[in-house]
Amino acid sequence: MIKRKPTRIIPLLLIAAILAGGAVFALTRNGGRAVALVSLEQGLAVEAIYATGTVEPENWAKIGPVTTGRIAEMLVREGDRVTLGQPLARLDDREAQAKVSELQARAVYWREELNRAKTLADRGIRARESAEKARSEYDQAVAAINAARQRRSDLAVTAPMDGMVLRRDAEPGEVVKPENTIFWIGEQRPLRITADVDEEDIAVVAAGQKVLIKADAFPNQGLSGTIDRITPKGDPINKTFRVRVRLPDDTPLMIGMTTEINIITAEKPDANLIPASAVAKDAVLVYEDGKAARRAIVVGIKGRDRVEVLSGLKAADRIVASPPAGLKAGDRITAQ
Repeated sequence: MIKRKPTRIIPLLLIAAILAGGAVFALTRNGGRAVALVSLEQGLAVEAIYATGTVEPENWAKIGPVTTGRIAEMLVREGDRVTLGQPLARLDDREAQAKVSELQARAVYWREELNRAKTLADRGIRARESAEKARSEYDQAVAAINAARQRRSDLAVTAPMDGMVLRRDAEPGEVVKPENTIFWIGEQRPLRITADVDEEDIAVVAAGQKVLIKADAFPNQGLSGTIDRITPKGDPINKTFRVRVRLPDDTPLMIGMTTEINIITAEKPDANLIPASAVAKDAVLVYEDGKAARRAIVVGIKGRDRVEVLSGLKAADRIVASPPAGLKAGDRITAQ
């Protein structure tokens, strides 16, 4: 049996960790923790609500079939102009047409039978009950024809409005159902963005507010819009409210693009600003005689990156831009 000598790797690692910790402690004790220091900066303070949305026409509709069927013919293409009631597509209606023809033949038979029965009844050759039965059968046939014609007309997909075919999502031969969208009909202008805003932020959103827009297709272009309206009822499941952003007619955005929006709820020029990362519980850490000192402040407009300071700081103060974990008042610090 071979005996192995106890390994010394773990004790060596432990000693190295102790030495490293001692070095950090000595550095912190003697020179202080290195931190980035900033001063008050004047600029535009902006408070904004962030959301994501999709570009869509102001007037548009999604169109699908009324009933399930196989597409026999597509009558329009993308980019075509259509009018209200215009046929857009036709589902296979051979069976429906055959049913209408069958019922029409049945109606002709009972109409002739009704005429004969009525004539014979008037002459006293046949009882009037025969004429009444023929009348009933004829009326039922006519009602069935009307129902069959309606089912046949349901196999035609028609435009519910005037507009342009913005998109076509099916081809001949496909089987489609009422829940499927075959066409998107609308106008290319005006456009809007539909976005969902958290219910906790919706109280400060109002019609007329400026909106800054970011789109991946135009990364270096400043885009803007205006809050047009807010839906009165929110979504209780997602806890959001739908907001419509009106876009200018010259916007380069296209229908279907996804966007990020910032709704400007407050802005102030020439405000005293510091990084938002410097603020914790309405207080900051400032550099005083080589140590960190806590300073309470009054905060104004809160942006994503910068915060307005109304009072509590002076122009000469040097503020810790982003206090590292564990840093507290009284700790020694040095400028990074």
